[in-house]
Amino acid sequence: MLFDPLYLVFALPPLLLGLWAQWRVHSAVSRYSEVVTAYGLTGAEVARRLLDAAGLYHVQVEPVPGHLTDHYDPRTKTLRLSEAVYGAPTVAAAGIAAHEMGHALQDAQNYGPLVLRSAMVPTVQFGSWLGPLLFMIGLFTNMIGLAWLGLLLFGAVAAFTLVTLPVEYDASRRAKALLHAHGLVSRAELRGVDAVLDAAALTYVAAAAQAIGNLLYYVVLLTGGGRSRD
Repeated sequence: MLFDPLYLVFALPPLLLGLWAQWRVHSAVSRYSEVVTAYGLTGAEVARRLLDAAGLYHVQVEPVPGHLTDHYDPRTKTLRLSEAVYGAPTVAAAGIAAHEMGHALQDAQNYGPLVLRSAMVPTVQFGSWLGPLLFMIGLFTNMIGLAWLGLLLFGAVAAFTLVTLPVEYDASRRAKALLHAHGLVSRAELRGVDAVLDAAALTYVAAAAQAIGNLLYYVVLLTGGGRSRD
């Protein structure tokens, strides 16, 4: 299959955005992982205090291997923090831990976008690989119905990235508000939290842009705008 220059029109801008977002995350996390908070609370302690303050005593806080592998598991009600966050009393650790606690709070309050995203997970898990496969098979065998089915499945992946945006931005908003309200970081340290979480949020914007760019490219191919009719 020959390379289609048209693909760059849709793929290059999101790719550059993604690289910039990754650089910002690495820069912000590296910088504020060196800044110890005035109160010296580790990421695990920050998460535990915020969870208890919200009455979420049943949510467990556990360490997990890896770098930036922090996440909240709604199935087991477990907040898992990477080793560099779990035991670190830094501004970056406080921000990341509070962000993940924000997801636990969303779960407890049945936050609409989070509920929708969770419901979309099964479709996205197989749609992310099956959609492009069906699309290409349908496109090159002229089975247009199959190609549209693949496009629909991949469209669900793009929709998932869009639904993820309010989930992540809301978790960061909650994190900043909670850290300030409970006095776990100073006002100066909160600026560092802003830098870390804002940079992380940009990676989700880049992921959404990439998924939408690919989807639009597939639409152009299927409707004839990007391939010869000969």
